[in-house]
Amino acid sequence: MAPAKMENHYSNGIDIIITLEPRQRCECDVASVSGSNCTELIQSLSGGNKDPPLLHSQWKCTGAFATSNSPHHIMPVDSKTAEMTKHTEDPVHKMRHCCIYFLLLCLWTTMTLWKFLESGHLKQRFKPPPPRHHAGNQTQTNSSSVISALDMGISDEEWERLQKALDWSGPYQEITSLNRSTSPVHSTFSIVGLKKSYNVGENISVVITARDHNNNLKTYGGDFFKAKLFDSKIKASVYGEVVDHRNGTYSVTLLLPWEGQAQVFVRLEHSSEVVQILKKYRDSSFPRSHYNGHFEGSEPNKTRISEVVQCNLKWGADGSWRKGNCLCEYKDIKTGTVWQCERPKKLSCDNLVHHSMGRLENPLNAVEKQFFAQKLTNVAINGDKQVINVLLNTAGNGTTVRCKSGLKTPVPAGFYFKDVWKSLVCNTQHFNSTQIGKCLGNKIVYLFGDSTTRQWFEYLEKNVPGIKRMDLHTPRTGGPLMAVELKNNIIIHWRPHGVPLRFTKMLFTDLHYIGNDIDEIAGGSHAVVVFTLFAHLVFHPITFYVHEVAKIRQSVVALLSRAPETTVVIKSGNTAGLKNIFQSDWYAMQLNTVMQEMFRDIDGVIYLDVWQMTSCHYLHEDVHPGAIIIANEINMLLSYVCPA
Repeated sequence: MAPAKMENHYSNGIDIIITLEPRQRCECDVASVSGSNCTELIQSLSGGNKDPPLLHSQWKCTGAFATSNSPHHIMPVDSKTAEMTKHTEDPVHKMRHCCIYFLLLCLWTTMTLWKFLESGHLKQRFKPPPPRHHAGNQTQTNSSSVISALDMGISDEEWERLQKALDWSGPYQEITSLNRSTSPVHSTFSIVGLKKSYNVGENISVVITARDHNNNLKTYGGDFFKAKLFDSKIKASVYGEVVDHRNGTYSVTLLLPWEGQAQVFVRLEHSSEVVQILKKYRDSSFPRSHYNGHFEGSEPNKTRISEVVQCNLKWGADGSWRKGNCLCEYKDIKTGTVWQCERPKKLSCDNLVHHSMGRLENPLNAVEKQFFAQKLTNVAINGDKQVINVLLNTAGNGTTVRCKSGLKTPVPAGFYFKDVWKSLVCNTQHFNSTQIGKCLGNKIVYLFGDSTTRQWFEYLEKNVPGIKRMDLHTPRTGGPLMAVELKNNIIIHWRPHGVPLRFTKMLFTDLHYIGNDIDEIAGGSHAVVVFTLFAHLVFHPITFYVHEVAKIRQSVVALLSRAPETTVVIKSGNTAGLKNIFQSDWYAMQLNTVMQEMFRDIDGVIYLDVWQMTSCHYLHEDVHPGAIIIANEINMLLSYVCPA
């Protein structure tokens, strides 16, 4: 339908033209034409008719001079001479009038432009030109939506660096035969040059050889193996990083950090064929996770009603998970993140009150599901199971470096010995309840993120003497939460991050984006800011994750600029119990890579690697680590807050 125009001519020589354009995306929305200014002007131009023919739900007022509060388009233009006057004038008189009108128009245009420039509206109104797209700097999803570095809020150079860090080898083509995939039964590992004994601090080398279900050697890499060294008798273990040689073989270097005995353990979490499928759906717009929007309001007769609809993230030009339907959109002004909900049948978009997790949707076809079979996932592989004898080294194995920001995270970052984490990054302390209270005296601790930082809140709540949780009339597990200890002036906050978030029903207004909350913190030596952003982002494209981290980074840089003595800690993602299309550890590991890369050059930030702490521990992996792991994580945190 072509745009329609309504015109009115005034004797001062200025015409007012209102352009009404069809609302192509959602024809049921009348709110876009309900602005009082636009509506009154349409009525005045239609002779006072309160319901002019053009004022219909399929039309909206738009235009270049619209502001965020008035979407209508009022354009001043030169009036036509035939419409300016009804009588004939001599040429000199006409010329004089034309000159006056021209000067007035120039003056009006100049003053208007000056006002817009001075207020900054011109800059806000007109969008910057689209970036020049290069094949290497875009991500193509199966929704045909192209995400550029500009969309993510980073430079082309940084995106190229991230892509190199995230690069993961795999099959040369899509594999549909299960027999050609990596087999945990036929794949093996061996210790290179195994000796009768070693000294503490030495390394051993392990080679992993991948084979398919036909016992053929694999010729390409991409398998997701995990490796560790352990001794279950003394509850000791250390993480080993697997290096992919992209030819079906892998190597691991394992540190021998304790005296006694040790064994090597290697498992195949996912075959390279499964990782190929994981990548495919991560980079697509397929909504593996759904969410619910709870709307509440009153009918005209004052009867309270409620409606529950599906909601999800909007990401990219074609990022809507619903096509052709009426949608409510909620855009965060600072981060630019857009959340969408199906339009309720009776209530308006303004009536969104609660948010909750919805169903999971499995995108796998019948062939793909075979590769995710439980007997092929997270399975130990055969290899050298000999006991390794480790002798005491008088030189010792550890570090006395004072915990502070700017320290690199090595592999391994530490090890467990008698269930106590001993950091190889800096000097780890172990705090009892009294020491925790003393360390946190006169401090405000802000914990942002998900249920794993809530575990930290709950640990401190139990172990800080005299601390009490305040009743904020919020869900006990959904938060936000706050605990106070008055004697030593300790305040601890916990708040979940903004949507997307798979939590039980909670107020939508209580879900804040981490960067926005950090912007509200003054900072100082008394402030400890901890955040994590992993578990709930594995359901969405990694380009969106980059966008979110970029916004947090911007807020962290600003915080440290105004208050450089603030303690800022990033808690990495941890391993989880689920190893499926929804919450694979491979997803979380890639997010960890992004977070580390994007913050590696930011001075004043501490990266606490709990991935290694959860990957090598003897407890069954869980998205919520066990109590002993949480205690060790808190000791690491406090070692940075109160270093020795």
